[in-house]
Amino acid sequence: MDQKISQKVVERLTLYHSILIEYLEEGIEAISSPQIAARLKIDDSQVRKDFKLLNNAGKCRVGYLVKDLKESIENTLGFSAPKDAFIIGAGNVGLALAKYDNFTNYGLNVLALFDNDPIKVGMEFDNKQIFHISKLPNLAERLNVDIVILTVPRQQAQKVADFAVESGIKYIWNFSPVILRVPSGVNVWNENLIASFLQFAYKNIIGS
Repeated sequence: MDQKISQKVVERLTLYHSILIEYLEEGIEAISSPQIAARLKIDDSQVRKDFKLLNNAGKCRVGYLVKDLKESIENTLGFSAPKDAFIIGAGNVGLALAKYDNFTNYGLNVLALFDNDPIKVGMEFDNKQIFHISKLPNLAERLNVDIVILTVPRQQAQKVADFAVESGIKYIWNFSPVILRVPSGVNVWNENLIASFLQFAYKNIIGS
C-alpha cells in the first residue's frame, strides 16, 4: 500500500485484527462497523474511514467478511512478510516474550536469546537457545537478523543497544525503562511498562 498510515490508525487496525480473530474462532463469517465500534467505544464513521484505507468496502446489509478483512489488515501491516528477531536479556520479561506463541501469528519469529549470565548461557528455553551476548554480531550476520527485543536492566540498556547497533541491528523494540540514543538509520520503539502503568493509573485511578 502506497499511502502512509498514521500510528493512530495502525493502533486501531491491530485492535480490529484482534476482534476479527475472535469472530473467526467463533465461526462468525461477517462483521459490521457498528459492532466493531461498539466493542472499542469509538465512532462508527472512524471504523469505516479506517477500512477504506484497506480498499475493503464491505457488502450492503452483510457488512465485512471477517476472513477477507483480517487478511487485508495483515497485508497492510506486513504480517504476511515474516520477520526474524533476537531477544537480548533472558530475565523474566525476556523469557515471557520468548514463550509468547502469538508472535508467530503476526509474522515475528524469535530465533534465540542473548545474555551475559554464565548460568543462563547455553540453556534452552521454549526450544530457543540462550547465547552469550558476544555471539550477537556473528549470528546476526549469519542469520540476516536486524531486529532485537531489548529486555535488559536500565543500567545496561544503552551499552547493550550500542553493541547491538555495532552488530548490524537496525530495529530495537525496547522494553528497558530508558530512552536510548541511537544513530540515524536505527529505529527504536519504546515499550516502557512503568510509564504505561503510570499513565493508566493517572487516567483511571488518580484522575477519576
